[in-house]
Amino acid sequence: MQPNTLLDAILDEAGISRAGLAARVNRAGAARGLLLRYEHTAVSRWLKGQRPRGQVPDLLCEVFSARLHRPVTLDDIGLGLPGQGGESAALAAGSPLSGFVERATALWRSDEQQRPHVIDAPAVTGTPAVMPVWEWENPPEDGDVSRGGRTRVTRADIDMLRSARAHYEQMYRRAGGMATRTRIVGFLNAETAPLLRGAYTDETGRQLHRATGGLVSIAGICAYDSNAHGLAQRYFHQALRLAKASGDRGLGAYVIALLVNQALHLREYRQAVAFAEAALRAAGHGITDALAADLYAMQAKAYARLGDATTALDCIRRAERAAGRIARSGEPDETGYVQPGLVNVQVAEALLSLGDLPAAREHATAAVDTPAHDRGRVHRLAMLSHVELRSGEPDRAVVTATRMAEQARGMESQRLRDRLRAVREHLVRSGTAGTAEAAEVIDGALRVPL
Repeated sequence: MQPNTLLDAILDEAGISRAGLAARVNRAGAARGLLLRYEHTAVSRWLKGQRPRGQVPDLLCEVFSARLHRPVTLDDIGLGLPGQGGESAALAAGSPLSGFVERATALWRSDEQQRPHVIDAPAVTGTPAVMPVWEWENPPEDGDVSRGGRTRVTRADIDMLRSARAHYEQMYRRAGGMATRTRIVGFLNAETAPLLRGAYTDETGRQLHRATGGLVSIAGICAYDSNAHGLAQRYFHQALRLAKASGDRGLGAYVIALLVNQALHLREYRQAVAFAEAALRAAGHGITDALAADLYAMQAKAYARLGDATTALDCIRRAERAAGRIARSGEPDETGYVQPGLVNVQVAEALLSLGDLPAAREHATAAVDTPAHDRGRVHRLAMLSHVELRSGEPDRAVVTATRMAEQARGMESQRLRDRLRAVREHLVRSGTAGTAEAAEVIDGALRVPL
């Protein structure tokens, strides 16, 4: 069940409280001879994605039409598809673009307003999680993405979106997703939404959807970094729909790599494998060596977790071969995260799961010895500390953990905090001299509330 962001948006536009909407629905029902006794709690359930029963969807349209002095349809309030409240239809890669734009921008608005039923929504599983990937991979394609609107979209507008993506990506790497998310969501609402509703040709529209897809992907990364996994997943699904509209298969494969990473975190290992295979298969020549290296490395981690050592090692070899072919001049901006050493740390994690400590130690050390941006360095040090503890080198682990904690200062990230806590727990359990000092350094980094 996904939050109904369209209903939330029109409720806010109408200036009606939840209790007020319930009362109006009751009165509209009475005019039809229905005895309804809805309260604000029912409206809260509808906003969370529960579909109202019986004639209530039609009564809601009637109430909003009277209040706003314009026709309001079931699609306008997110109830056009029985059994699918909220923006679920918008996240499918095969949904019409006009409806997608309205639902997507409604989600951005709800996120900016910190709506709990949107931010706290859990990630979907099963078919709802798989369908957007399947529909991205399969026909039909968008034949024409042009649109008529009041403001004509120009090349300068698209360049602005691309610059914004690069700006917020760097902010995320330096300050963390929690600090960056409010900024990027505000930008989506103020600058990006009007462009999507503007006027553009098919050619310009494809460039617009591609630039927006890259930007929305960063919003999803920031939500993921804030542990808002349901919201992150919705942003990734939006980015996948935008990638399909752009016609850029490589962008779609990049978005699926983000979904693979999230699936690994949520311990959906078989789903991670399947998604990575879909990206590698469907992107074809559109997939770059950097993205292929990351997808194979993540598959290796998933197979290692599933206990399939043979396939995991095969994926490691594929990842290393692809990494050796990377030429930055041929890579899009989005794959810039695949920096030297990234595959090493991914491989180290897979080898650790397989119990090959010497090889894991070698790859983790190589990752730390390779230059990386601040955020990547924290993750690499965390992995090396964990490997050193498992390898019976607690003194080294203490030094590495202290470096990691110092490096993480100034970043607002729930994911990094989780890594810090995990390293601290492993250190304390080891009972080695010096762990108390390292734990105190980590506690200092965790002491400041986010």
